[in-house]
Amino acid sequence: MKIIPKLPVAEWVSAATEWTTDTFEFLFDFIKEDFGNFIEFFAEGLLMGIPIWLFIVVVGLIAFFISGKRIGLTAFSVIGLWFIQNQELWPELMNTFTLVIFASLISVIIGVPFGIWMAKSKVVQSILTPILDFMQTMPAFVYLIPAVAFFSIGMVPGVFASVIFATPPTVRFTNLGIRQVSHQLIEASDAFGTTGFQKLFKVQLPMAKKTIMAGINQTVMLALSMVVIASMIGAKGLGQTVITGLQRAEVGTGFVAGLGIVILAIIIDRFTQNLNTQRGDQA
Repeated sequence: MKIIPKLPVAEWVSAATEWTTDTFEFLFDFIKEDFGNFIEFFAEGLLMGIPIWLFIVVVGLIAFFISGKRIGLTAFSVIGLWFIQNQELWPELMNTFTLVIFASLISVIIGVPFGIWMAKSKVVQSILTPILDFMQTMPAFVYLIPAVAFFSIGMVPGVFASVIFATPPTVRFTNLGIRQVSHQLIEASDAFGTTGFQKLFKVQLPMAKKTIMAGINQTVMLALSMVVIASMIGAKGLGQTVITGLQRAEVGTGFVAGLGIVILAIIIDRFTQNLNTQRGDQA
């Protein structure tokens, strides 16, 4: 029996990555420098310029109103942020928050249109579904390799890797939400002579917004879960402190930074869940 020779898949991928890096070097350099500078300004110039007490008060007020004026989320948010500040991890928190904001925002900007496209075309859905499966099942560490190849190290490759990892839920939930809109509503809108644009923005998206918000919530959580992994390629934040604690076997340092990530995750998760509940109640 003839043995099939080993396919040079690794060589093909390396060659494709090298070609992409060389061909689009001007674009990658632009993103790394300009976008990287903007991220740094947002974290260290804008967020760090806000007095800590004011930031905590504002977050507490937002938590109070979006939770229906309940004290639980407000107290947790205020005490949790105070704890992080007390542990002298506020700069790291702001860098982590910045990474999550930009990764989540880019993921939503990419994910919602692709989800709409999937909902409108079975062909597109059949093409994108295995791609999304691939993106979600590939180990997150693998995304660091092209990120470093394209953007070197720092916050930009961290955002890039987080976007790839975090985008699929928004795409899937947007597609699911639109497809679950009642056929009777679609037929009624058609009977009134609505255009495709009007039907999408006045019927389908409003009816699907609760499902879409659930997808956005998952995207934000996945972006946050990449914090520690992204720190391995130079992304600043709490994840970098966790890695430092691991490298130096400082259990306390790593635990406190990890606790800071948990606090941030719970606050963001409860905020997005309460926003989704409010939107669902209004609908």
